[in-house]
Amino acid sequence: MCVVSVGSFMLLLDVTIVNIALPDIEEALDASLTDLQWVVAAYAVALSAALLTAGSLADRFGRRAVFSWGMAVFTLASLLCGVAQSPLMLNLARVLQGVGGAALLATSLALLAAAHPDNKERHVALAVWGAVSGAALAVGPLAGGILVEGVGWRWIFLVNLPVGILALVATVMRVEESRAERPGAIDWPGFLTLGTALGTLSFGLLRANEEGWGSTPVVSAFIVSGVSLAAFVVVERIRRDPMLPGELFEKITTTGAALGVLAMSTTAFALLLYLTLYLQTVLGHEPLAAGLRLLPLTLSIFVASAAAARLGTSLPARWLVSAGLACIGTGLLLMGDISASDDWTGLLAGQLVTGLGVGLVNPNVVAAAMGAVEPARVGVASGLSNTCRSLGIAVGVATLGSVFADRVRDGVHDALAGTPLEARAGELGHAVASGQVGPALAQLPGEQREVFAGAAQGAFVDGLNSILTVAAVVAFVGAVLVLPLIRSRDLVTAGPDGEPLPIAAGH
Repeated sequence: MCVVSVGSFMLLLDVTIVNIALPDIEEALDASLTDLQWVVAAYAVALSAALLTAGSLADRFGRRAVFSWGMAVFTLASLLCGVAQSPLMLNLARVLQGVGGAALLATSLALLAAAHPDNKERHVALAVWGAVSGAALAVGPLAGGILVEGVGWRWIFLVNLPVGILALVATVMRVEESRAERPGAIDWPGFLTLGTALGTLSFGLLRANEEGWGSTPVVSAFIVSGVSLAAFVVVERIRRDPMLPGELFEKITTTGAALGVLAMSTTAFALLLYLTLYLQTVLGHEPLAAGLRLLPLTLSIFVASAAAARLGTSLPARWLVSAGLACIGTGLLLMGDISASDDWTGLLAGQLVTGLGVGLVNPNVVAAAMGAVEPARVGVASGLSNTCRSLGIAVGVATLGSVFADRVRDGVHDALAGTPLEARAGELGHAVASGQVGPALAQLPGEQREVFAGAAQGAFVDGLNSILTVAAVVAFVGAVLVLPLIRSRDLVTAGPDGEPLPIAAGH
């Protein structure tokens, strides 16, 4: 459990830790805004696209073997990121890092399930994993702030080297091998079509803010994504051994668990980027100080996950997941009522409630996803669950970013109307929406800086409140939808003879 948790912590930490280092990366590598977007997106897209295939490979060649391979690739890619001399080299290394991360993430839950066949023990293990993975996403800004201010941005990647090497050795020595009894052929056509669909979808969503939703590159990306996704469905229906078997969805709980993961990731986790920008851009905190102010969220996730370990053995999973999503929605609404004059404590209550929700959802939605399939399919179920998790973050960042950018531009335009800066309102609005208030201020004459600073702060806060409200609605809708979809009678676990048995009635 410790080795799996360390691996999951490393790869999920890299989802958010890089955000706080982007200004330093931009300066060091002379990177453009597009380059910086792909520093984040390249990792998430590769992680999403490779997860299901990694799960299939694990079922065939062994979960420990694929986990070890993933740890080696992830560690090597971290080294390449840390020594990158250009944006292109960094982004290519991030793609490789995402592929290695996919092998780690796709096998982590399957290894835990194989090591803990007993239902109660599995819930405890999943609760620990949920706490670690949730905290990794939340603690990223804090860890990034410490490293960036202490030893420089390259160490947000290089710190993975000693940890990865030790974890690789421990995996080989201490983790037992497991695999599916009758693995099928590797579904390369499925991998190519799904990877293309997810990659082009992410590209379209991420570029829509810059190019416009109706621009040729964005529309073309969405068309290619739709065609590729349709081709993936066809491929999976006609292949003898698809990587995403149709029977996986015969139990509606699989769909419910996937929906629960998406609802959590597109809201609570995707918003971390914008909360970090708020703390640094609007409130003016340094990276480390900004990270410290997100600690209430991290601690709340830890405490709630520990409680979820006990609750998950006696209460139905659907109620815990639904309650968790409702808490996330409530917490986001509490944070979504800040004003330009508030300090960081305006986020405190919302962070605590949101963390409570994440802690409830994470282990229980994973238990539902793993429990809805027979033991031979846990690798595929793990890959599907984590594909939804990483894809949800990418989609959430992009779609919420579009709402945020539109609201900020409108706010800056309205605030600068009738001032000497009115003619530059569009340019300055874009700077605020991109988190580039500092460089924009530096280019203005002294008498205009105060006017712009006030407009920027007010517009940024309005934009943040808007996306917090939108995300809260998504979480509440998810809370309602998972109730009929996660069903007690669908959940099974492995008995002493390896045959699937129903999970305890409470689930």
